[in-house]
Amino acid sequence: MGRRAQTLFVASVLTLILAVVGLWMPVPYVTFAPGPVTDTLGKVDGAPLIEISGRETYPTSGSLDLTTVEETPRLNLLGALQDWASSDRAVVPSELVRPPGTSQEEIRQENTQAMLESQDQATAAALSELGITPTGTDVMVHEVPAGSPASGLLRSGDVITAVGGVPITGQESLLAEISKVAPGDAVEVTYRRDDRTAAVKITTRAATGDPKRAMIGVTTTEKRSYPFTVKIRISDIGGPSAGLMFALGIVDLLTPGELTGGKTIAGTGTIDSSGAVGSIGGIQQKILGAEQAGATIFLVPKENCVDAVRIGPDQLRLVEVTSLSGALDALETLRKDPASTAVPTCPAEK
Repeated sequence: MGRRAQTLFVASVLTLILAVVGLWMPVPYVTFAPGPVTDTLGKVDGAPLIEISGRETYPTSGSLDLTTVEETPRLNLLGALQDWASSDRAVVPSELVRPPGTSQEEIRQENTQAMLESQDQATAAALSELGITPTGTDVMVHEVPAGSPASGLLRSGDVITAVGGVPITGQESLLAEISKVAPGDAVEVTYRRDDRTAAVKITTRAATGDPKRAMIGVTTTEKRSYPFTVKIRISDIGGPSAGLMFALGIVDLLTPGELTGGKTIAGTGTIDSSGAVGSIGGIQQKILGAEQAGATIFLVPKENCVDAVRIGPDQLRLVEVTSLSGALDALETLRKDPASTAVPTCPAEK
């Protein structure tokens, strides 16, 4: 073999090796795929997902499924190309999911916090829809990460009642009072644990991404108090997108009759305490997951309708919703007449 042929052969082999190695190199993208669905009227580990104590509840049937998206955070080039070619997956830049400089632990805490807040907002929206008003608001510690300023001083379930002697009336007031001190300074936090009230001094540190703002390093959630107790048991998903389905499940359990008409209803959407429904991410993967689970109706936030109709589900009716009351009206209409044209549906793509 001549020198030129040898050179071409070696170059070809090196190129092939680099190409193969390149396929396994990580790329800055993540994949979204249809995740599992969970019936808000069902059970988790043998206990009701939504448990209401101190108030009469009513039997129901069918399913009110919340939908999820599974994320593959560490993609190589080969995986990204395979997922890009798949009809039920979406490949998006990782910076849209995880902003630069944000750790995986920070993302997890943010998603946990958003889920907790969505549960409280859903409860507030559902009970407001039924004319039930809260008797008060508590700020409850959800998690105290190891190594945080509050580690060993506060714990999950503590209710923060005051900071620096100032009563805490919500998460905004908690943030405002802690922000009054400089990072590194100590602040007195009063809390209630079971039936006991105590106070501790916590040395703050700078918040991640904002060196001028102090933090005590806990995640909290607002818990409105009512004449009875609503408990939502779910811990393996994060984010706020299950709010609408939580609210519907609470209303269904507290009112006579069957909201679903015995059918499998799926949906998604954030919700605030007034009942307004907001948009979410991963709508197409959630629709595919619901269709695979046998749903016949999918509740879609209005802002997500454009993307929803592009997936073209064969067995699902896409119902457009902007509020909890609108979703309830739509389900009541469809329960009486499944073929009704009076229900707002996502318009066909033009």
